Amino acid sequence: MLKMTRLDAWEVAAMTMGKQWSVDVLIDESEEDRSTRAQARLRTAEGLQLVGSGAAKRHPRDREVPEIGDELAVARALSELSHKLVQAAAENIELVTHERSRVRS
Repeated sequence: MLKMTRLDAWEVAAMTMGKQWSVDVLIDESEEDRSTRAQARLRTAEGLQLVGSGAAKRHPRDREVPEIGDELAVARALSELSHKLVQAAAENIELVTHERSRVRS
């Protein structure tokens, strides 16, 4: 018999709840200016749509490793997206409670 870990129990609970949110990540690399841009787009079943953007630029002396630019640009896009999601939650709390939210990101 397998022992369930916390993650396994969480996954089972999430599956029974039936909600799914999708995040698409788009990456655009430019050889010309040695930069990478990324967008992280969140869509929920309830219709919420948020977009986070991020960028990375390779220094002229740095070696050409595109994956590093991808990682940095995507991380920055996801970070911005997470801040926007926390802000949206704080605004929703204020709409419901009519009080200032104390939610922090």
